[in-house]
Amino acid sequence: MAIYAIGDVQGCYNELMRLLEQVDFDPSGDKLWLAGDLVNRGPHSLEVLRFVKGLGKRAITVLGNHDLHLLAISEGNIKHKNKGHTLDSILQAKDRDELLHWLRHQPLMHHSKKHNFSMVHAGLPPQWDVPCALGHARELEKVLQGDGFHHFCVNMYGNEPSLWLDKLKGIERLRFIANCFTRIRFCDRSGKLALQEKGGPGKQSGGLTPWFSLPKRASRKDRIIFGHWSTLGYLAQENIWALDTGCLWGGELTALKLRKDKPPRPSHVKCPGAKQPGKTA
Repeated sequence: MAIYAIGDVQGCYNELMRLLEQVDFDPSGDKLWLAGDLVNRGPHSLEVLRFVKGLGKRAITVLGNHDLHLLAISEGNIKHKNKGHTLDSILQAKDRDELLHWLRHQPLMHHSKKHNFSMVHAGLPPQWDVPCALGHARELEKVLQGDGFHHFCVNMYGNEPSLWLDKLKGIERLRFIANCFTRIRFCDRSGKLALQEKGGPGKQSGGLTPWFSLPKRASRKDRIIFGHWSTLGYLAQENIWALDTGCLWGGELTALKLRKDKPPRPSHVKCPGAKQPGKTA
């Protein structure tokens, strides 16, 4: 059995199929870990969602910001529905309700003690170690899967609060948790999120650092896989593996083969680009 972790697909179904063919993925025995953002902006979000759902237990996916965006729109939050989205095929599909029900029951964070890897879509704030992060992930997952789902979906957008405090409550606490797991790139040394910064390292405002580079990050000893950051590209350093290589923007789609007692091995397929290359995803 092989495990392949894959970065942001964002509706690029054909590229996903080419990548799986390249790595000889066997759905009867192998497993896929998907780092979130299955949907949106690419041309075949419905096909991607159906394919991953159809894999059943052979696939593990964590929720990304575009996946949450789909859920929010499905619950009537159309204020943030942008012109560039490609979600109507899902929202108008006959199996819409089944797909959305499945999506809202996916985790925000996956941790495998056996393989010594954790996976999130975007990252973790410096205050959280892996057990702490898992606890906060389950906190929001309970809301997404329960009676608080609609209330969260219509109130989830916003950049505040930007700093974690244990005393945070209600929608502010849930919004911060969601923003960390699905949107974080840069923060300052106190852990304050800078969600407006979307460029690659070296282009950020003064005083900001990539979340994974903070020297006192509580999760530094843990091996973490993430996506979300197309302007960062593939990166493997200090127990972190970044897998969003900009498939949507004409870059590549990346799979990381997780191997026991060996360094993970990346594979890439070139992508023609569903959108104009050079803009952030």
